Amino acid sequence: MYRLLSAVTTRAATPGGCAWGRGRRGAHQRAGLPPLGPGWVGGLGLGLGLALGVKLADGLRGAAPAQPPAAPDPEASPQAEQLPPQEQPLAPWSAQTPMPPPSRRFARAIDSSRDLLHRIKDEVGAPGIVVGVSVDGKEVWSEGLGYADVENRVPCKPETVMRIASISKSLTMVALAKLWEAGKLDLDIPVQHYVPEFPEKEYEGEKVSVTTRLLISHLSGIRHYEKDMKKVKEEKAYKALKMMKGIMESDQEKEFKEKGGKSNEKTDFVKAKIEQDTDAKGRNLKPGKKKNDFEQGELYLKEKFENSIESLRLFKNDPLFFKPGSQFLYSTFGYTLLAAIVERASGYKYLDYMQKIFHDLDMLTTVQEENEPVIYNRARFYVYNKKRRLVNTPYVDNSYKWAGGGFLSTVGDLLKFGNAMLYGYQVGLFKNSHENLLPGYLKPETMVMIWTPVPNTEMSWDKEGKYAMAWGVVEKKQTYGSCRKQRHYASHTGGAVGASSVLLVLPEELDVEAINNKIPPRGIVVSIICNMQSVGLNSTALKIALEFDKDRSDVS
Repeated sequence: MYRLLSAVTTRAATPGGCAWGRGRRGAHQRAGLPPLGPGWVGGLGLGLGLALGVKLADGLRGAAPAQPPAAPDPEASPQAEQLPPQEQPLAPWSAQTPMPPPSRRFARAIDSSRDLLHRIKDEVGAPGIVVGVSVDGKEVWSEGLGYADVENRVPCKPETVMRIASISKSLTMVALAKLWEAGKLDLDIPVQHYVPEFPEKEYEGEKVSVTTRLLISHLSGIRHYEKDMKKVKEEKAYKALKMMKGIMESDQEKEFKEKGGKSNEKTDFVKAKIEQDTDAKGRNLKPGKKKNDFEQGELYLKEKFENSIESLRLFKNDPLFFKPGSQFLYSTFGYTLLAAIVERASGYKYLDYMQKIFHDLDMLTTVQEENEPVIYNRARFYVYNKKRRLVNTPYVDNSYKWAGGGFLSTVGDLLKFGNAMLYGYQVGLFKNSHENLLPGYLKPETMVMIWTPVPNTEMSWDKEGKYAMAWGVVEKKQTYGSCRKQRHYASHTGGAVGASSVLLVLPEELDVEAINNKIPPRGIVVSIICNMQSVGLNSTALKIALEFDKDRSDVS
């Protein structure tokens, strides 16, 4: 027995003498762990010899034989042994080579975007932010930063549900568009045809018509939360004067250069007059003193409204602030009237009709905000008080404005919505090369109409754009060679009590000749939601979209 033990121990301790030891050393090295020295092999040999001796002794005493190894699990995945990195064969890249996984393909864009969001979060003191990004219809990144619930230390995550505020308007537009496509809604007849409860209107003694199309693009003249018509008109006049001053300065500079630096007395006089008027108006208007939306009482309503028709009593008897079609006046109440139009044109309650649309779009976590239901992953909402302390926002009931700002959602659902709109917008371009493509949820001509800027409108979150139909749209533009190139995109932001949001769609600049190798949707969609009010997110979303577009272009 002693000779047997000695022989086993000696063979195991000899370098290269034990096949099992060599195999174990190789597996250890292939796992990326530090190399094992000869002492390890000797110790292993000694331990193996002692163990074998004990086993032999047990066998001589008549011990029971060891149980055979268990049969392998047929459902378990086979673990193929991986070669060391230096031994992996290098395959040349070709069109058939699979793309790298999104996490690697867009690693640079994800890192830079995450850093940007951390900066924004720290700058505004937001408790939590959630972001989602899709590329060509596939979600490639979603992440939560900070807390959805500060008190209970619940972190934000992709499934976090928050208020999406005015992005609700873009959702309502889908309902209106479906009814228009079905021939159940005329966008250009007076709204009283569908909602006689809304009284006919006059402006400065003249009978005027409010239509569905004007309501959609905020050209109806119906007020927003500010009830003081004088304040609203003064602010609009002040903005118009400032804009005129800027245009005059630009024109004067151009004329000055064309004339070789010679001054024009007429232009100088007009400019001086505008400056004088602007300064006088500015002193009288004091625009900095104007209340913002979050200082308006109606934003904090706690009353429960049973339906859209009942909600009309908040504003239906108020005078129009402007003649319909003449000026842009952003109005959430206009969308309350649109919800009533949806009900009458469809024959369904507004929320029931919207839930059908959400089901079709696979937006399963998007619901109207109500206090009573248990809504999984719902965040809490915050604001800073006068002492700059973080506090919970007061309770509000959004039943008076479901259509204009009353829904809850996740970044994932918003990405699905954005991609459905992008698909409908682009699918018409691909029909000739891909006959088997499914139709979009909205027809291509409908989406083109929705994303076409409307005259006399404004896009408050990007001065380069115009409001279209429940979306803000910036058109493609480049003034100078090798200088700034403005990309075409559509977006909508949202601001609610304790919440901010944005949904941005950046379509790919499609090359008609290369369209045969592509399938819609083609482009970047970014959604960001935040549980803090008054956080501007559109420029952040655009920067993120361009980062991902760069990585996408580099790979393709």
